[in-house]
Amino acid sequence: MKSSNTVETRHVRQTALPEIGQSGQERLSKGSVLMVGVGGLGSVAGLYLAAAGVGRLGIVDDDQVELSNLQRQICHSTPDCGRLKTDSAKQRLLELNPDVVIEAFPVRFTPTNAESLLGEWDFVLDATDNFEAKFLIADACHRLGKSYSHAGIARFLGQTMTVVPGKTACYRCLFDTQPDFAPDDPPKGPMGPVPGVIGSLQAMEAIKFLVGCGDLLTDRILTYNALTAQFREIRVKRNPECRLCHS
Repeated sequence: MKSSNTVETRHVRQTALPEIGQSGQERLSKGSVLMVGVGGLGSVAGLYLAAAGVGRLGIVDDDQVELSNLQRQICHSTPDCGRLKTDSAKQRLLELNPDVVIEAFPVRFTPTNAESLLGEWDFVLDATDNFEAKFLIADACHRLGKSYSHAGIARFLGQTMTVVPGKTACYRCLFDTQPDFAPDDPPKGPMGPVPGVIGSLQAMEAIKFLVGCGDLLTDRILTYNALTAQFREIRVKRNPECRLCHS
């Protein structure tokens, strides 16, 4: 049984913040977040969400840890190579905070299982690395009314935005169809700290959503260029012709 004194000590620095406080910490402990993907983005976001004391975390990923992942996927370590990412991440997150309930789903996120996987969670993190999954998350979250954080990374660039279905601009308001994209062969990047920056922002969005503090990154897309050390905020609006928002 966990000690209340241990829990209070673990989170004392954030409960001291008036925007969080004890009431906000209780909301976090009762909250749940599903991460689709536990690679570069999900590794960082998961570590911060577990550290913050989110009560229940879900991880969806069917990949195994490879040595080339470790340059950016910091939830995993060299001895984890060959293990399922969900197993490796679950162990690491529980080592960080054993009070968090971790539910691992070592499956591919598909149209068949999307809604069943998303259904029981308060907030969703799109931590995937392909356009097909991103559109699938956007579509399924819209149907279920689930708020989510979108993110994407490539080379030295990253972007993120938060979506509240039916109220704010959604992923399809910006990108209606999958782009004609030819992947690098062999892959070039991303530079390791880029998903670290963007994944941290996603974790903060989830925390703000659960606690109910601050302003979510809605109707805005935030981009990051690591080479120039510049952030850019782009205002976006709901597209009146968006076939998802107006379906």
